[in-house]
Amino acid sequence: MAERKRSVHDIQDHPDNESDAEENQKKLKYPKSIFFIVSNEFCERFSFYGMRTVLTLYLKDKLKYGDNSATAIFHAFVMMAYFFPLMGAILADSWLGKFRTIFYLSILYAIGQILLTLTAAPIIGLPPVAFSFVGLILIAFGTGGIKPCVVAFGGDQFTLPQQARYLSTFFSIFYFSINFGSLISSFLTPLLRSNVTCFEENSCYSLAFLVPAILMTLSIVIFVLGRPLYKIKNPTNNAIVDVTKCISHAIYMKTTSTKKRDHWLEYADDKYDKTTISDIRDTLQVMKLFIPIPIFWALFDQQGSRWTIQASRMDGQIGSWLLHPDQMIVINPLLVLALIPLFETCIYPLMTKIGLNTPLKKLTIGGMLTALAFVVSGFVELKLEETYPVLPSQGLAQVRLFNTLNCPIDFNLNGSDYHIDGLQMWAKTDFKMNIEKEVLPYRAVVSNCSNINVPTTVEGTLYAENKNATSWMITEEGLYMYYEEVQKSSSGNPLLRPVIWTNRDVQFQVMNGEESILSRTIFKNISSVNKTIELRTGTYDFYLNNKKVKSNVELKLGGVYSIVGHVSPEGTDGGEVNVNVVTDANSMHILWLVPQYVLLTLGEVMFSVTGLEFAFTQAPTSMKSILQAAWQLTVAVGNLIVIIIAEASLFDRQMYEFFLFAGLMFVDIIAFAVLTRFYTYVQKSEEESITEEEHTNWKNGTANESYKDDEK
Repeated sequence: MAERKRSVHDIQDHPDNESDAEENQKKLKYPKSIFFIVSNEFCERFSFYGMRTVLTLYLKDKLKYGDNSATAIFHAFVMMAYFFPLMGAILADSWLGKFRTIFYLSILYAIGQILLTLTAAPIIGLPPVAFSFVGLILIAFGTGGIKPCVVAFGGDQFTLPQQARYLSTFFSIFYFSINFGSLISSFLTPLLRSNVTCFEENSCYSLAFLVPAILMTLSIVIFVLGRPLYKIKNPTNNAIVDVTKCISHAIYMKTTSTKKRDHWLEYADDKYDKTTISDIRDTLQVMKLFIPIPIFWALFDQQGSRWTIQASRMDGQIGSWLLHPDQMIVINPLLVLALIPLFETCIYPLMTKIGLNTPLKKLTIGGMLTALAFVVSGFVELKLEETYPVLPSQGLAQVRLFNTLNCPIDFNLNGSDYHIDGLQMWAKTDFKMNIEKEVLPYRAVVSNCSNINVPTTVEGTLYAENKNATSWMITEEGLYMYYEEVQKSSSGNPLLRPVIWTNRDVQFQVMNGEESILSRTIFKNISSVNKTIELRTGTYDFYLNNKKVKSNVELKLGGVYSIVGHVSPEGTDGGEVNVNVVTDANSMHILWLVPQYVLLTLGEVMFSVTGLEFAFTQAPTSMKSILQAAWQLTVAVGNLIVIIIAEASLFDRQMYEFFLFAGLMFVDIIAFAVLTRFYTYVQKSEEESITEEEHTNWKNGTANESYKDDEK
C-alpha cells in the first residue's frame, strides 16, 4: 500500500514522526546544485527588473512614443511575459523537460537583452523601433517560459519527505534571491540611465540595458555549470493539456449524446475517471472567483507605466540626492518586505478577532485598498496639473519675444504697449485665434544700447499661428522666427536653448565645475542656433569663446530654459547672457506619491498573497498547477485591459483615467464580494489535508514569487 501523506494533524500529534524525519534528513546532505539554481535566479531577476524599470522612459525618451502608446507597449510586454508561462509549462512537462526548457529559453532571453542593448546604442545603427520590439518579444518569451520551471526544478533536487525542511529553506533562499536581485537592479539601472553620458547624449539607455544583458548571460553560464549536480526528471504528461482534453471531450460528448448528466463534465466519464472529473469541476468552481481578478492587476502593474510617467513630472530632489522617477518602483518591494511580518503578527490577528480574517474577506479588503490607491493618485494628478506647461491648443497661439540686445525695448504689438528689458523674454501664451495664421504689426523703440549700432525705432510685422508657439529674436539686424519647444522633456531632464545673436562664429560652452558638459559652435547663420540641449539637473556655468559669461545657473527637473544674449564686438571675447524660463521646472515633490504606493502595497499583500493561498488550499491536489496557470493568466488579462483603455484615449486629462480605474476596481470588488456569498469553502478530509511541505512550497515559493513580482 502506498504510504499516506502526512497531514498537519499528523505532524502536530505525532512527534515521533517528526523525529524520524529529522533522523532521515541527517542522512542526506543539502543539494549542492541549489547554489547554481539560486544564483541563476538572482541574475535572471536582476536582468528582468533592471530592463523593465527603465522601459517606459526608453519608449518615451528614445523611441518617441507618447504617454498612451508607451503605456500600451509596456503593458503588452508584461502581458506576454505572463501568457508565455503556459507555453513554458507545456514544453517542460510534455517534451523538453525542465532543464532543457530553462536552458533553451534562457538563450532566447539573453539574445533579446543583447538586441535591446545594441538597438539603444545609436552608433550601431539598427532600426530602433523594429529591433526593440523583437528584443522585447524574445525577453517576454524567455522570462515567461522559464518562470514556472525554475522553482519547480529547484524542488526536484530534494528527496521528499526526508528533506522537507531543507526544501522549505530552499524556498526562503529562492525568495530572497528574487527580492535581492530586483531591489538592486530597480535602484541601479535608473542611475546608469541618468547619471552616465554616452554617445554624446545625457542619458545612457544602452548601458542601462547592457548590465542586465550581462547578468542574463551570466545566469546561463551559472546554470550550465551546475549540470553535473542536477537531478533531472524526464517530462511527464502536462496537467494543463490533460484538463483541456477532458473539457473538450466533455463538450463534444454533451453535444452528441442523448443521455442526461447532473453536470456537463460528467459526459466525459466514458474516457476519464470520476476522480479526475470531480477534481476539474472543483477547480472550475474556484476559477469562477478569478473572473474579477484581472482588474486588480490592471491597476497594480501601472506602477511601471502611468505612475512612472507621473513621477517624471515631479521634483525628485531630496537634499543633495536626486530620486529618479523610475526608482520610485523600489518602494513596492521594500514595503512588501516590511508589511508581511506586520500583517502576520499584528493585523491578521486583529482581523481574526473582529471576524474579517477569512481569505475571501481579505481579498475584498485588498481590492478596496487598491481602488483607494488610484483615488489618491487621481487627486495627486489633479494637483500636479497646476505645474503642467501651458501648451498651444486649438483656437490659441503663443508668441514670445526674446530681446538679445543689452538695452530695453518699448514696443507696441497689435495695438497694445509692452516693455522688455535687455536680455529678457516677453510672452503671451493665450493669443486667441480665429484663423490659422494672423499677421501682427509692431513698432519698437530702442534706447541706451551700448556698443551696438541699432536703429532707434523699428517697425514691421510678425505673426501668430494657431496651435503653435512662435518665438521671435530681436537682434541688431531685425527679427528672426523659430518654433518654441514648451513641452517638458520625456525623460524629465531640463532643456536649454541658446538664443544668442552673433555676427560671427563663436564657441558656446556649458561647464559643470571643471567638467565640460557641452561645447557647440554658434554660427553667424541664425538658423543653426535653434536646437534644444537636454542636460541633467544641476548647476552650470556658461562660456562664450572660453570666457565665463554666466555662473551658477541651476537647471531643474522639467524646466525649459532659453539662454538669451549677444556676443561682444569682434576683437573682444565673451558677451552677455541671461537665462529665461520658458516652462517652469517641476515643483510638486515626488514623495507625494508615497501614500498611493503604501495603499497599493497594502492591497497587494492582502489580495495577491491571500488569493494565491486561497486558490491552493481550495484546489484538488492534482489541479494545483492548473490554478497557478490560471492565476498567471489573470495578470495577462489585466494588462490587456490597460492596453485597451490607454489606446482608446478616452480622456484628455490623466486624472480622469486614474478615477476610471478606481471606479472599475470598486465595482469589480463589489461584484467579487457578491460572488463570494455563493461560494462554499472546501473542507479537506484528513487524507486530503495539506501537508506541511506542500503548504510551505506554495506559500514560501510560488506565492512569494508572485507577490514579489511587481508585474504579478
